[in-house]
Order: sequence, then structure tokens, then C-alpha cells
Amino acid sequence: MFLEHALINVTPGAESAFEADYAQAKTVLASSPGCLRIQLHRGVEHPSRYLLLVEWQTIDDHLVGFRQSASFAKWRALIGPHFDGTPEVDHYQPLSSMPPNDDSDS
Repeated sequence: MFLEHALINVTPGAESAFEADYAQAKTVLASSPGCLRIQLHRGVEHPSRYLLLVEWQTIDDHLVGFRQSASFAKWRALIGPHFDGTPEVDHYQPLSSMPPNDDSDS
């Protein structure tokens, strides 16, 4: 499993329009092979900044399967007009995991 981390700055004043268009764009992303989970978070200190987290089965599911597909073009056409600059995208792979209430480090 790989985690895509995207910081998206939205043009100030376009947050509501971005969120409405994201609701449609999310269905495009969710139907992409290898897409496991999607979360969008809005900044508290910077309400025009969003954090998009997408879990992918493999990194190629994102970089090849989605990014090089017609679905990506559709996704970008829906939400891209609201971007204030280019999103910052990184990928992460888990090193370990534990239940959220595990006190083993105490």
C-alpha cells in the first residue's frame, strides 16, 4: 500500500466551488483501479489549503494507471480550475502500523 499526500492550494474565495466540484471528481478517482481510500481535509489555519490523502494498492496504480488515463484528465478538468499553483504531491509507504490505542510505547 502507498499513500499519496497532496497539498492543494485553492484560489481564495473559490473554496465552496472547489469542494462542490471535488464531490464529483472524487467519484472519478474512486473508480480508478488500485484506489483503496480517499480523504480530503481542509486547513484550519489556512482555509484555502487542502490535504488530499489517497491510498493506492501500488505506486504504479497512481502514477501509471491513473495519471496516464482519461480519468485523470477528467479529474483535473473538474478541480484544476480552482488550484492556486501546482499541488505538491509525495508518496509514502508504511514502515509499521499499530492499533490507535496501543500503549506498547508507554
